[in-house]
Amino acid sequence: MPLPQLKPQEIPLDHPDSTNMFQPSAEKPLVATRAAVEMYTHEIIVLCWGVLQEQARQHRGLDYLQVFQDESKPEALWFIEDGAGGAITALLPSDY
Repeated sequence: MPLPQLKPQEIPLDHPDSTNMFQPSAEKPLVATRAAVEMYTHEIIVLCWGVLQEQARQHRGLDYLQVFQDESKPEALWFIEDGAGGAITALLPSDY
């Protein structure tokens, strides 16, 4: 099964807001909505998250919102990194 494709982010990679590393911690867990897991599976979500981490390392950070597209699915898979005290969340646009 091919991985969903990471779409280019809306802001330039060198933009001052492009600083999110998508690194979970005790204070910022990686979570997924039930709908995202049902549509994409835990395995695909974890693999996409790995792609995000590699891209964040390569570019020294990403925008807080990252979007993966799978043309065979009715909705994209979003990852949102919240600020301090938040989470890294995998979700569908309809969850937002």
